[in-house]
Amino acid sequence: MRYLLASGLLFSLASAAAIRRNNGHGQHGNATHANGTHSNNTYLNVQLGPRPYYLVDDMDEGPLKEKLQSCSEGPFRTSDFVFAHRGAPLQFPEHTVESYSAARRMGAGVIECDVAFTKDKQLVCRHAQCDLHTTTNILNRTDLAGKCTTKFTPAANGTAAKAKCCTSDITQAEFKTLCGKMDGFNPNATTVEQYLDGTPYFRTDLYSTCGTVVTHNEYIDLVNGWNLKFTPELKTPEVKMPFEGYTQQQYAQDMINAYKVRGIDPKRVWAQSFLPADIFYWIDNEPAFGRQAVYLDERVDTPAGYLNATASIPALAARGVKIMAPAFFALTKVDNQTGAIVPSEYARAVKAAGLDIITWSFERSGWLKNGGDYYYQYVKPVINNDGDAYTVLDVLVRQVGIKAMFSDWPATLTYYASCFGL
Repeated sequence: MRYLLASGLLFSLASAAAIRRNNGHGQHGNATHANGTHSNNTYLNVQLGPRPYYLVDDMDEGPLKEKLQSCSEGPFRTSDFVFAHRGAPLQFPEHTVESYSAARRMGAGVIECDVAFTKDKQLVCRHAQCDLHTTTNILNRTDLAGKCTTKFTPAANGTAAKAKCCTSDITQAEFKTLCGKMDGFNPNATTVEQYLDGTPYFRTDLYSTCGTVVTHNEYIDLVNGWNLKFTPELKTPEVKMPFEGYTQQQYAQDMINAYKVRGIDPKRVWAQSFLPADIFYWIDNEPAFGRQAVYLDERVDTPAGYLNATASIPALAARGVKIMAPAFFALTKVDNQTGAIVPSEYARAVKAAGLDIITWSFERSGWLKNGGDYYYQYVKPVINNDGDAYTVLDVLVRQVGIKAMFSDWPATLTYYASCFGL
C-alpha cells in the first residue's frame, strides 16, 4: 500500500503544477481586494488525469502530435483560455459544486453558471429553465414532482415517456433540496426510475450520487473564493414573459446586479445570452459588463441562418458587440482542393470586423471514429479518430484565432493551453 501511494504521488506531481488558490468560499479571514477577489497563501495542483494523453496518443502522426507529446510532463497551469462548460459534465453532474470543483482542479480559469429563475424569482444554476426532470432527482421527490409543468407519463403504444419540470415550478428553497444527476433520460421508460436512468454512453454515473445544486449567488461566492473568473449565461425563458410581473429586462439586470453588489470587477465576468436583446441591454445599460458580453449565435444551425449570420457581423460590431460565440463547427470547413481544415467564411467575417471569438463546446461529442456529431459537421469527411479533436482545436486556435473555448472536460483544453502558452 505504501508503494502504491508513493507511485500515485509521483504520477500526480508529473502531471501537475502549483498555482495559488484560496478556500472554497472565500471566507475564514481571507483578504478582500479591490477587484472583489479573495486570496490566501495556499496552493492548488492542476491535475489532468489520463484523458489528454489518450487523445494525443490517438492522433495521426505529425508535427502537432509531436509538439503535444513534448509537453506530457507539464507544467500545467490554470488558463483563461479554458471555459468550464457547466463545470465538468463529462463525468460530474452539471452545475453542481462537485462539477465546478473538478473544473477548477483541471485548470479552468473561467467557470460557467447557466442562470435560470425560480418561482420566487431567485436565480439558480441550470442549463435550461425546464431541465430539472433530466438533471435532478425531482421526479423521485413525491413532495415536488407534482409541481412539475408536465407530470411523468410512461412510454406506451409507441409514444415516448415524457415529463417537464422547470425551475419556475418551485421556489429557491425547494430547488436547494434537489440532488443533481447526470443529464439524460430514457424515452422508453415505464417507471420514473427507468426514466432517470438515461446517461449517454460516453459519460458515467460514477460521481452521480447526489450532486450539490447551487444558486447563482452561491456560484459567485464559490468561484470568487477560488480567485477564478465568471461566465454566467442568461438562459432564454421557457415560460411566457413577463412571468408574474418579472420582465426580461429585470431578469438581465438581476444577473448583473449579483456581481455589482459583491464588487466583482466586470473584467472578470463574461455575461452570455442567445438573445441579442439581452446583449444590447447590457451594452446600453451596463457598459462595463457589456464590453465582455458574449453573443451566443445559434443562427448558424441552418444553411440560410449561417449565411445571414455571416452577413450581419459588421452591423453587430457597429452596434457594440465585441464577442461572438457560435458552436465551433461554424468556424471551420474542409478545403475542397487540399482536404485541409481551414477557417470558415463566418470565422473570417468575425475577425475582419475586429471581434473576438469564444466558442463551444469541446468534449461533448463522444467517439469521433465515424466523423463526429453536430460539433464536427462541417469537417466530418476528415474526422476519423478521437485524437482529431486536437487537430480541430489547433486550427481554431492558430488559424481562426479564438479567444477561448468551452469544454465539458477542461483538462483536455488545459493540456493544449499549457503546451502552447495560452
